Amino acid sequence: MEDDAHVPALPATGWAVLGLLSFERELSGYDLKKWADRSLGLFYWSPSFSQIYSELRRLEKAGYATSRLVAPDSGSRDKRIYRITPEGLAAVRAWAGTAPVDPPVLKHGPLLRLWLGHLLEPARVREVLTGHREHAETMRGRAEADAERAATDEAWAYPLLSLRWAERYYAAERDLADGLLADLDEREGDR
Repeated sequence: MEDDAHVPALPATGWAVLGLLSFERELSGYDLKKWADRSLGLFYWSPSFSQIYSELRRLEKAGYATSRLVAPDSGSRDKRIYRITPEGLAAVRAWAGTAPVDPPVLKHGPLLRLWLGHLLEPARVREVLTGHREHAETMRGRAEADAERAATDEAWAYPLLSLRWAERYYAAERDLADGLLADLDEREGDR
């Protein structure tokens, strides 16, 4: 694809779904959701089922994906599976290589509550930070487990690096929460 003018203005969800298909496997919408939850959801976001199916229809209409029905291994309904087309692969490659990369936007709910700590009981501030610490450790563990699964598939070499980043990120969030809890202990000791 030489000319970026041929790349449609897809929403980020469309590019994410096309990116999931770029591993050149036939996947159902359900499979795409599982893959998104195990990778994208750890560092970007995981689209809902309705978003995935909406984008799959858009991608098919644009000629970037095709689908077919397959008989299920069990059950009574046929399953629709999707595959990226050569045009879709060229489009997502062009988008990934040329689209501007937005800087991350930090919206940190627990830190906002800490910032408003003068309006809260100290126990509530501690509860928010402890909950955030627990969430960060859960997500770190999830990223670690997903990275272990991804390490068995050569096609996932770069997603594996993203998962390792997510593991480090959530470990840092956990450690930052620990530091803030220590800061609260010190502040309360000074009173």
